[in-house]
Amino acid sequence: MKFPRDAPRQRVVRALAALGFRVVRVGNHIAMERENADGSRTPLTLPNHEVIRASTLRAICTQVGIDRDAFLEAYEA
Repeated sequence: MKFPRDAPRQRVVRALAALGFRVVRVGNHIAMERENADGSRTPLTLPNHEVIRASTLRAICTQVGIDRDAFLEAYEA
């Protein structure tokens, strides 16, 4: 399965929330973070556009260590 070409912002945020991230701030960008088991936090910044491009999604997943298949599974749910 391929990354969605132009993914709706709300669906991407919902998928990331299912993977443990929560929205902490919304402006020109959406700031999210995940609390890890060891007490550390993983920040994530997403552009606040109507649709998110596949290349942007791939880069975000790589930066925060989300497996491609795990993201796609959460996105399709």
